[in-house]
Amino acid sequence: MGLAVRTQSFWLCQGLVDFWSQAWEPLSVTCRLQPICPIEGRFGARSQAELPLRALQFKRGLLHEFRKGNASKDQVRLHDLVQQLPKAIIIGVRKGGTRALLEMLNLHPAVVKASQEIHFFDNDENYAKGIEWYRKKMPFSYPQQITIEKSPAYFITEEVPERIYKMNSSIKLLIIVREPTTRAISDYTQVLEGKERKNKTYYKFEKLAIDPNTCEVNTKYKAVRTSIYTKHLERWLKYFPIEQFHIVDGDRLITEPLPELQLVEKFLNLPPRISQYNLYFNATRGFYCLRFNIIFNKCLAGSKGRIHPEVDPSVITKLRKFFHPFNQKFYQITGRTLNWP
Repeated sequence: MGLAVRTQSFWLCQGLVDFWSQAWEPLSVTCRLQPICPIEGRFGARSQAELPLRALQFKRGLLHEFRKGNASKDQVRLHDLVQQLPKAIIIGVRKGGTRALLEMLNLHPAVVKASQEIHFFDNDENYAKGIEWYRKKMPFSYPQQITIEKSPAYFITEEVPERIYKMNSSIKLLIIVREPTTRAISDYTQVLEGKERKNKTYYKFEKLAIDPNTCEVNTKYKAVRTSIYTKHLERWLKYFPIEQFHIVDGDRLITEPLPELQLVEKFLNLPPRISQYNLYFNATRGFYCLRFNIIFNKCLAGSKGRIHPEVDPSVITKLRKFFHPFNQKFYQITGRTLNWP
């Protein structure tokens, strides 16, 4: 059946077939996981607020193919694809929800994520390979998109702030935090699971978190030290103003993700696009999962949401008392008060 059409707007048929025509004949449209019609790849010089989000959504399918390595140099040039240095980095905190945050931000059509933790700035061997090596580790994207990577070790590694500053002194930095004692136990739980997979024994959390000689909190234990957020943040503030940081409440991201994501959209100067439609609660998993469109949904890996071992309540109380003054200082520095005991 013939079709004379000048299409004014396009939508990748992963979601809704959304196009209008000035002249058309009745026809049956079959939804396929590929473009209906070719789209020009050049959007011109526009601010992010004017990003053609429908066009970017349309091209997500193309980007997926390039990520799988199915792209020739000619295809990259044809579609104006580039590998950009990140404009924002999720620098931490380990076991704070960095993976969940990255995957949720990837719902936005103007965001492209680096799938793997690259560990460029915290690994001396990788850092010695140079900034071009780092850039080539980034995913293909369109110039109007924002590339984001996450490596939670960045937050606690001494050399990282200066190294990132040398790359881009105006970069935006995201820190997702959880209640410090809960985060420390989660950190322990991940290490414990790794030991058990190798049939190795491991100390109980209480023995690691509390110094047996002094009966005080053991600040040499990495899981405890990582949760002293203000100590690490102060090192970053030697290089970046507080305005370049955004604090994400990792506990709230679990129970009520949309308001947290909307705050991040605003911080990144992105037009609001993530909605409740994109997030649905999976009762079996006990977590929110992601809905990109009517066809493609995604839940985080099964390793997320591990059951924590029981911990002596007196140890939890001691830890929370220890963290309290550090938390108060963290609230004061960041301007965000969190509902931690």
